[in-house]
Parts: sequence; structure tokens; C-alpha cells
Amino acid sequence: MKKDKETDPTTISKASTMEEIGTFWDSHSLADLWDQTHEVEFDVRAQRRRRITIDPELYFKVEAQARTRGILPETLVNMWLSERLNEIRSAPISL
Repeated sequence: MKKDKETDPTTISKASTMEEIGTFWDSHSLADLWDQTHEVEFDVRAQRRRRITIDPELYFKVEAQARTRGILPETLVNMWLSERLNEIRSAPISL
């Protein structure tokens, strides 16, 4: 990979860890540093989401449970499915 001054990545924060980057941006505004930025192009490879339909009455119950926990219904369903699958995986196999 060719490295030169124009293609080397640079950072405004000069941070070397994710924590340092977070700390920097917690106390700085991009509006104040906009003149130090430059346009970039990059590809994003996001994992494809799958949709599963559920009964509307069941959804309303899930939505109510999620609201009491302060999370999105989708998050709650993912948590519950993950917990259940872990239970099944760790259960002894009966023949």
C-alpha cells in the first residue's frame, strides 16, 4: 500500500485509542474544527438485518415491556431470543 502525505489518515484529536477519541469529542465540537476536515470516501459493509413478523397483539405486549425497561422493542426481542437460545444450547440433550 502506497503511503504519502495526501493519503495518510490523520486525526484532529491526535488520539491513539478509542477512549482518547471519545474523551476528545466529549469536550470538542466539530463545528469549531470544520476547517481542519477533508472529504473522504469509504465503503460500509453493514450486516444485513432480517425481519420477522409477529402477531400485532404480541407486539403491543412486547412494546409495553420494552417501554417499562426504557429500551426499544427490537432490543428487547433480541435480548429475549438470545437468552432463550443460550438456555436451549446449555440444556442437556434428551433422547
